[in-house]
Amino acid sequence: MNRLLSRANKTVLSQWWWTIDKQMLIALLALVVIGVMMVSAASPAVALRIGLGQYHFIIRHVVMLVPAIGFMIGLSFLPKIMIRRIGIILFGLAIFGVILSLTGGSEIKGAQRWIRLLGFSVQPSEFLKPAFIIVAAWLMGHQKHTENFPGNLISGGLFGLSILLLILQPDMGMTILLSAIWASQIFLAGFPFLFIILAMIMGVCGLFSAYFFLPHFQSRVNRFLNPDSGDTYQIDRATEAFGHGGLFGVGPGEGSVKETIPDAHADFVFAVAGEEMGFVFLFIIILLYGFIIYRGILALQRSNDIFVVLAIGGLITMFGLQAFIHMGANIHILPTKGMTLPFVSYGGSSVIALGIAMGMLLGLSRKQN
Repeated sequence: MNRLLSRANKTVLSQWWWTIDKQMLIALLALVVIGVMMVSAASPAVALRIGLGQYHFIIRHVVMLVPAIGFMIGLSFLPKIMIRRIGIILFGLAIFGVILSLTGGSEIKGAQRWIRLLGFSVQPSEFLKPAFIIVAAWLMGHQKHTENFPGNLISGGLFGLSILLLILQPDMGMTILLSAIWASQIFLAGFPFLFIILAMIMGVCGLFSAYFFLPHFQSRVNRFLNPDSGDTYQIDRATEAFGHGGLFGVGPGEGSVKETIPDAHADFVFAVAGEEMGFVFLFIIILLYGFIIYRGILALQRSNDIFVVLAIGGLITMFGLQAFIHMGANIHILPTKGMTLPFVSYGGSSVIALGIAMGMLLGLSRKQN
């Protein structure tokens, strides 16, 4: 094995081993292990409550982790040109999937975000995020090197198309996340300051419009600002769980919040972890996310390729902001939003899309890229 991974060995595996960010990979795999543990703790109560087998969600989660880890490792072997091509193809498929979900998809909780594929419910918008990041990075980067190529304009047009489709579903959480991702990319691309200010103003106007025209979004904001304006049962139980867990938790499997919250294994897994494992464990989870973002920033600073810089910037923004939104909603510093905690929450499309995104991040952050 030592000879196989020797620096002198010029095999694909050896070159991958000596160029991959091993620390980032280990941190990602640690989150995967924590995710299996937390889904195992949180999901049986949820499954039994809705009439499914006790291990239904655990089995599905592990099944989804197989392709997710496969994509993460497989994509990390690829050079940036292949990652770019895969991103472009995935973007086209994701846009088609989102349109399909709007025209003939399944409606769940008032939103049309899912399509049936090979017996599974697939959420195409999850794959739209990493794909858009790669496409936008390529377009904006290509404009830097090619005179008269309207990469920024095309990127803006694809962003407009993407958020329009997301609003039609409707999915304001995903819309806000994708907007923040694109904002980070245009900042890194060195867009004129006036354009960035105008984009921020448009974003604020968009939020106000959503508040007045989307009743479900208005309801969530109102309940966040004024708990007496509506039902806050789930967030009340979640915040109680953190207090109940204290520093070291009540013990694995001993928590009660999962017995009362419908999506404890997904949208509120952070609260389950806080109750059963305690604040110290939550701090370790937060450190892992922070460490992965830190390693991404180091790779971003090391690269002199504008495509790599913009792609890594977008991917770590997506990863970090999604984690922050989930945690923020659980501890009630943000309005509730059904967003998974990367690799820790139960999720089908979410886990696989994250595997693809992190595989792209590992591939682009390799030393040769």
